Amino acid sequence: MTAERILVVGAGHVGLYAALRLARRARQAEVIVVDPQPHMTYQPFLPEAAAGNISPRHSVVPLRRELRHCKVINGHVARIRHAARTATVEPISGPAMEIAYDHVVVAPGSVSRTLPIPGLREHGIGFKTIGEAIYLRNQVLERLDVAAATADPGVRARALTFVFVGGGYAGIEALAEMEDMARDALRYYPELTAADMRWVLVEATQRVLPEVDRDMGAYTVRQLLKRNLDIRLGTRLESCVDGEVVLSDGERFAADTIVWTAGVRPSPMLNQTDLPRDDKGRVTCAATLQVVDADGRVVPGAWSAGDCAAVPDLTGAPGTLCSPSAQHAVRQARQLADNIAAVLRGRPPKEYRHRHVGSVASLGLHKGVAQVYGIKLTGLPAWFMHRTYHMSRIPSLNRKIRVVVDWTLALFTRREVVALGQLEHPRDSFAEVTPPVPVKADAPRTGA
Repeated sequence: MTAERILVVGAGHVGLYAALRLARRARQAEVIVVDPQPHMTYQPFLPEAAAGNISPRHSVVPLRRELRHCKVINGHVARIRHAARTATVEPISGPAMEIAYDHVVVAPGSVSRTLPIPGLREHGIGFKTIGEAIYLRNQVLERLDVAAATADPGVRARALTFVFVGGGYAGIEALAEMEDMARDALRYYPELTAADMRWVLVEATQRVLPEVDRDMGAYTVRQLLKRNLDIRLGTRLESCVDGEVVLSDGERFAADTIVWTAGVRPSPMLNQTDLPRDDKGRVTCAATLQVVDADGRVVPGAWSAGDCAAVPDLTGAPGTLCSPSAQHAVRQARQLADNIAAVLRGRPPKEYRHRHVGSVASLGLHKGVAQVYGIKLTGLPAWFMHRTYHMSRIPSLNRKIRVVVDWTLALFTRREVVALGQLEHPRDSFAEVTPPVPVKADAPRTGA
């Protein structure tokens, strides 16, 4: 009798945690994990990685180290034909392959929800990957170098203007941490002052941090205003062609740094599946995390959770769905794995039920806001709770230790504020000193 094969599409919060648990709870099954990256990114640590509070490497979890009892394939799932129980996988190198499976966990996650704004594609940067976090860090520090070196007031103002679009957790934390880092770096730039910098938050609604109560969002705005940040509520980004920012309130100014954090949408990979989805493109699920069709009938062998899934929230009002948060994703992944293991043993799956604990956010070093189990904290206690919670959530003891070591060292040493911009174009300096040599069509090939 052949073992059941479980295909896990995506190795984010859902994919990694589900695969880890399946490896323990369903040892009779073969678990295959497919993801383009060789690591899982713990996204709540991206702001701290960008600000230099922790090493970027410590905010990612190597898949092959953690998933030693699973088969890991680095590549893209190009298509899922669940009616035939097959998936087409395109490895990072080599021909595509067809993988047959008995169960599929569809968890490709989400991508930035962008809008057709002129100039955004050419001049904007997201904040969902470790590469984007490293780029943003280098960009901010390089702009300080540009501003310190120029005598042109226009160039200086443009370099020192940083625009963040979106007032959710990602935008607020990224803005607060990067401003904190830049202010810290100014001690090495006698040519510049904090007043020279302009940090702008653009939010289309009338509040920030919609995950917490309005009074906590208002507190966050007040704290950012005390730091002389420019908070634009009820305002939209209309254009940013050639770095010329145009806002819906009529203001125009130039900026070299434009960060887009205005929400997410399900991965476009789902367009290449035959699984049922809702009007927002999410895979429709029952509370058991099984995929269901429009009539609520279970699609055998198909499971989903996390950002890309519409999962009923049994603790809320009828029709309420679970929010696309890491808190739900991790817990859904565990229940999903347990349910697959139960089905393999001929037992019925259980429904996912979890009341949202609350939210925590960092507003820079020693500053934060938290609302947990109805208890509201601000300042240092909230910042400490933020760090404690996320340290406990990041997978693997190895990463927990490394993050704690980073934080401990930061108590006694100043953070590194050096840009490593050459990481983005490492061959440029070599190419500049290497003369071009035309290759003749009939020239013999040489090699070592």
